[in-house]
Amino acid sequence: MNTRRTTTPKSVQASRLNRRDFLIRGGLMGAGALSLPALLAACGSDSGSTADTVGGGGDSSLFFENWPGYMDEETIGLFQAASGVSLKYTEAFNDNNEYFAKIQPEMSKGKTIAPDILAPTFWMAARLVQLGWVQKLPKADIPNFVNLRDDLSGQSWDKNDEYHLPYQSGIAGIAYNSKITGRELKSVADLFDPAFKGKIGMLTEMRDTIGLILMGEGKKISDITTFDAASAGFDKLEKAKSEGQIRSFTGNVYVDDLSAGNFAACVAWSGDVLQLTKDNPDVKFIIPEEGGTSWYDTMVWMKGSQNGDAVAKWMNFLYDPVNAARLTSFVQYLSPVKGVQEELVKMGGDNAKLAEDPLLFPDAATFARLQSWGALAEEEEAKFDEAFASITGA
Repeated sequence: MNTRRTTTPKSVQASRLNRRDFLIRGGLMGAGALSLPALLAACGSDSGSTADTVGGGGDSSLFFENWPGYMDEETIGLFQAASGVSLKYTEAFNDNNEYFAKIQPEMSKGKTIAPDILAPTFWMAARLVQLGWVQKLPKADIPNFVNLRDDLSGQSWDKNDEYHLPYQSGIAGIAYNSKITGRELKSVADLFDPAFKGKIGMLTEMRDTIGLILMGEGKKISDITTFDAASAGFDKLEKAKSEGQIRSFTGNVYVDDLSAGNFAACVAWSGDVLQLTKDNPDVKFIIPEEGGTSWYDTMVWMKGSQNGDAVAKWMNFLYDPVNAARLTSFVQYLSPVKGVQEELVKMGGDNAKLAEDPLLFPDAATFARLQSWGALAEEEEAKFDEAFASITGA
């Protein structure tokens, strides 16, 4: 199970939630943090449900289903004012496999679901494309498509960028509390240092945890297509757990344990730690010497939706560097849009400081050290998930 959060809100809630989980659980954000307007929540029904009518109901409306804390209020308001499109926005993504299981009964029968656009992680998007559950994007009506970052273009499962448009991206590496470690960490091997026994955290996101371990063993994860090729990573993880090296497997709630010093170090996501370091300077994030894993969530247009004009307007709006910079300021993950760094500088203040952050704008050398998984066949995916669940207890 590839968990990214620990609860599943059905619509935009009253607290600002993080991309990967709920930072408010770690006491990092107050109850009065940013929220989307009540009118957006009011228009939401049970997300992910099927619809008798196709999509969101015509080109004057659009239904976008996303992860929590992944959109700011201003962007939605500006889009609706500029386009005349009524945007229904809900936050029902809690876990890729969980969401897939929710829509599978209807989609497998050729029926439609209510959302026009979803934002699954790239590997799940690849699966949806392979199943024929998404349709080609109206690229001719998305002139800002040209602003897509070069490194995210031409994926093996969508070589011509016809079926998806990246939404946000990020890095998985190692976070550590320097007050607890007493030294700098540099390598994946540090996670297995006996000095930190019982104080190591691992993510419940299989690809990031196993991916980092395999990279520590000198493997190139993009070349791995079978469970047998990855078994060494699972063996090492299982051994570490049995020996008491690992305190726990968590979703994003690791930020609480990390800040409190319960974790000396853990596998972590860049955006979470970027926010956490502002409150706790003892917390550090590194891309290990062996490299880090990269991921991205991506927008797909679901089969059966007839809202092509609204889809194009929304995607084109998000790929305007000015709008993308505003969103980056809110979510603090790597934007897939070219020109965002320059726009943040123009915004000044704290936004200009974000433009200098290497976790948001890695240089070419850093990008070269990142790896990502390719698509796995369904039967191999099942083996990975079963083995990981047996270790984590999920």
